[in-house]
Amino acid sequence: MHAGLLLKDMFDAAIAAADPFRTVAPNLPRKPKGRAVVVGAGKASARMAQAVEACWGECEGIVVVPYGSALPCRGIRIVEASHPVPDAAGERASGEILSLLAELSEDDFALFLISGGGSSLLSRPLDGVVLADKQAVNRQLLMSGASIDEMNVVRKHLSATKGGRLAAAAAPATMLTLAISDVPGDDVSTIASGPTVPDSSTVCDAKQIIERYGLKLPQQMMAVLETPQAATPEADSAVFERSEVKIISTAQASLEAAAAVARKAGVTPVILGDAIEGEAREVGKVMAGIASQVHLHGQPVAGRVVLISGGETTVTVQGDAGKGGRNSEFLLSLALACWNIPELSAISCDTDGRDGSEFNAGALWLPEHRQIANRNEALDFLSRHDAFSFFKRYEAIVMTGPTHTNVNDFRAIYVETRDEG
Repeated sequence: MHAGLLLKDMFDAAIAAADPFRTVAPNLPRKPKGRAVVVGAGKASARMAQAVEACWGECEGIVVVPYGSALPCRGIRIVEASHPVPDAAGERASGEILSLLAELSEDDFALFLISGGGSSLLSRPLDGVVLADKQAVNRQLLMSGASIDEMNVVRKHLSATKGGRLAAAAAPATMLTLAISDVPGDDVSTIASGPTVPDSSTVCDAKQIIERYGLKLPQQMMAVLETPQAATPEADSAVFERSEVKIISTAQASLEAAAAVARKAGVTPVILGDAIEGEAREVGKVMAGIASQVHLHGQPVAGRVVLISGGETTVTVQGDAGKGGRNSEFLLSLALACWNIPELSAISCDTDGRDGSEFNAGALWLPEHRQIANRNEALDFLSRHDAFSFFKRYEAIVMTGPTHTNVNDFRAIYVETRDEG
């Protein structure tokens, strides 16, 4: 099989393994006899809502998804809002969710459908914080190079929905959270900024992150961080006594599904990790070093090998940013570092179908691209954070549209050990 086709098949398998129609039903109880409401937010949440109604029938509820990601449901209302920077539509929908949850009693049931992207979609700020200021802070966070964990700490302490506050709104109802993990390590308190789980971070942590990355918060917003409302519910809070959380899809499961495709094709898969973080271009160099070791020395595995990894890299933008995303930047860095490995092929894509500022999932690098591309040109594109434009020039971008799931980045590098003879 051509390496490019293999890599695409592996990416497809990774997405399929995280399809909510595969993972929701086995984790869903029978529909409660009393009142049950379904609420949620995230890139996968519309598909999750469809999967719930396939099991339970028509349901009452509200789910917020990014623009262009809505899917028809029988009873659950799907609202579109902005991601990754929140907007008024998300703020209104978040207010409606809070009002709906506040109606519940101890005889009722709340089902939360949470997935990556939910943090910006559940965008109801605390009293004293205006949406425009929150949007500005989100933009700063996205450009700062902060990890997703650090971003979410700041968001939690400025939000009326994150850091366990949705669970607090639904108490004393019985609660179940079904979560699709898009975060390294599958920490449920980080997925969508943990709206239904206890928060171990503090206001002090948020202030340190703001200082560490030189974020410029309005004076009024900093004042809110000094008020009691900025504190989030802790693990011993009574609001979590009747709450259960299940992670139903993970990056690791998707990597294993991709590895099975490689194995069936006679290629040896090596899973390097499901939680790899760091600057995208630096991670690209590290992965290039591992690929070079396979090619030159047959270590850690010899023959036809595919190196697979997941997680979430970051891009710290310096100067004017071009078009791109962390996956395309990773792949261009890898390609440059492996320019002299003739048979190397690689794919790097976001499993939600969108990598950064454009509407591509990522990109695919093949030997035929290296034969016609100019290395100095590639270096120039990388220096300007404009990897999308580079790969588009060589018709190497990967387009999927919204996949309605999200288990973070998928990277696979095909390399062959050189023939010593």
